[in-house]
Amino acid sequence: MFEKKNFFVAPLAGITDKPFRQIIRQVSGDVSLVTEMISCHSLTEQHKNCPRNFDRYDDEGNIGTQIFGANVDLMADAARILQDNGAKWIDINMGCPVPKVATRAGAGAFLMRNHRLAGEIVRAVVRAVDIPVSVKTRLGWDSDHTDWRDLVNIVADNGCSFVALHGRTRAAGYVGVAEHPDVSDCPIPIIANGDIKTLNDVKQMEKLGYAGVMIGRGMLGTPWKIAEIMGENPPDNIGDIVLRHLESVIDYYGERTGVPLFRKHCAWYSAGMSGAVAFRVAVNQITDAKELKDKISEFWGCVDKI
Repeated sequence: MFEKKNFFVAPLAGITDKPFRQIIRQVSGDVSLVTEMISCHSLTEQHKNCPRNFDRYDDEGNIGTQIFGANVDLMADAARILQDNGAKWIDINMGCPVPKVATRAGAGAFLMRNHRLAGEIVRAVVRAVDIPVSVKTRLGWDSDHTDWRDLVNIVADNGCSFVALHGRTRAAGYVGVAEHPDVSDCPIPIIANGDIKTLNDVKQMEKLGYAGVMIGRGMLGTPWKIAEIMGENPPDNIGDIVLRHLESVIDYYGERTGVPLFRKHCAWYSAGMSGAVAFRVAVNQITDAKELKDKISEFWGCVDKI
């Protein structure tokens, strides 16, 4: 059975921000975290409208910071900034299927079609920092081009320490069942990602030669998911966790941005509960922080309101 450090929380755009990572740390302990992806252009140019450009990671334990881009020099510069800000390793996104990243920007999953550039980016980032460098990618561009092994070999030759492999192609997006090939003969450790929800799933990944597992959408509304998979009891104070998460979001983004942003988390936390539909409808009309806290306290029966 993997140790907790071999469990990774996947980078999820718009979700695994600093407030969410803080909650995961509180309820899942010493797992390995990866930030939501950060544009090398936005980071190096210090765009003011992107709070994660200014995050520090010194107090976040074992955390990797994920960057994306197609400019070799800027990717190296971005990696240096993140290392200086306390990242424990740098992760390079080579799997994002979103068109504005994978096609228009020539980054993310597009690097599965340009292995030469992928190798150049990894080599430049490895040379730029003193911490490990990883890659997150997919099985291939589409079902006719499942050449993930070629990409793994190339990034390994250029100094990559490990790869997180999502068991779908770029064309598949997040549809269908993830497929996890045997990776026991790969030159560097491979982390399995995609549809890993139970202890049996984890054990199967071990049999296939994976060095760890990465869980993404399974964390939505259940940031204690990894602890639960490892046999720990789920928390009995979910409402208090939701309130702490909201408070952290407001501290980070401010009330005006934070309250609307938190509505999706309310939907995920309440999914499957009695009265969840009415709760979500009510929450989606709220713009005031105190009103939202009161509604959360009422729904979960919290004793104390933050």
